Amino acid sequence: MSNYQPPLTVTPTMLALVADISEQVGVLTANREAALTPQLRRGNRIRTIQASLAIENNTLSVEQVTAVLDGKRVLGLPREIQEVRNAFCTYEAMGSWRAERQVDLLAAHKSLMAGLIDNAGHFREGGVGIYREQRLLHMAPPASRLQPLMHDLLAWLGASDWHPLISSCVFHYEFEFIHPFADGNGRMGRLWQTLILSRWRPVLAYLPVESVICAQQEAYYAALAAADRAGEATPFVEYMLRALLEALVETDQVTDQVTDQVTDQVARLLDVLRPGVALKANELMQRLELTHRPTFSANYLKPALAAGLIEMTNPTSPRSPGQQYRRVL
Repeated sequence: MSNYQPPLTVTPTMLALVADISEQVGVLTANREAALTPQLRRGNRIRTIQASLAIENNTLSVEQVTAVLDGKRVLGLPREIQEVRNAFCTYEAMGSWRAERQVDLLAAHKSLMAGLIDNAGHFREGGVGIYREQRLLHMAPPASRLQPLMHDLLAWLGASDWHPLISSCVFHYEFEFIHPFADGNGRMGRLWQTLILSRWRPVLAYLPVESVICAQQEAYYAALAAADRAGEATPFVEYMLRALLEALVETDQVTDQVTDQVTDQVARLLDVLRPGVALKANELMQRLELTHRPTFSANYLKPALAAGLIEMTNPTSPRSPGQQYRRVL
């Protein structure tokens, strides 16, 4: 067994974030997990997939990703549509994998990159660098070192007694540093961190932290670069812990909103939107006797969409003048 230990300096900031995240996870698990309905879990999973792929320059919107997964026709690049289908299948299979097993890591990559690259499910055989706007950010170790590096990293993960919040962030950084695959390393690193966290608290399998990263891409890459310069994962771990906390706070707010609204405003919306009927927003407002569009959107429409209780008839064009809404049967 390897005695490898990834270099890390545990900081007061790190410990404070771990405490805050643990408290937030406890609240979510105890009080809100019931509010994470299958529809809301699926919505979070879709947000995760869309954001993780958007970081890799996939242009499909949340509505388009939803449509793809619902089997509807979407105007988009075939490769981008394939990326969505692959990612959804891969995340759905996550529960059957063990994070420390190389065979599971390779199987996940094969699923994630099937039909997109020739050597899906295999470590790269050549050199690779991380570029942004034609600027080299990181040159990965040579292919000849991949097997021992990945063996040591996975062996450490399997034996580590570090807190899962810290070990998952450290693994994410070390994985990106090694960059073991020809393509798909970013989305694999984010997927594997989610897998590690879900083994600690199952509710985290549906935490859309990728949405936070997608909105803060410069900070994400800056944290990776800072860790490279420091020769240890510390800057990246602090960044990722902040992103996890932000995603948890957002998730708690959404579930809180859904819990409160489903029994009041959303219930009223569902009363006027009968099964099998599709109506425009202004028609729904008339039936609800509402005149203020922002109030209708914030208190009725968006919570119902977030809870998966209603859907758009034209999700590929959310702002279409002909957009209608119907109940999810």
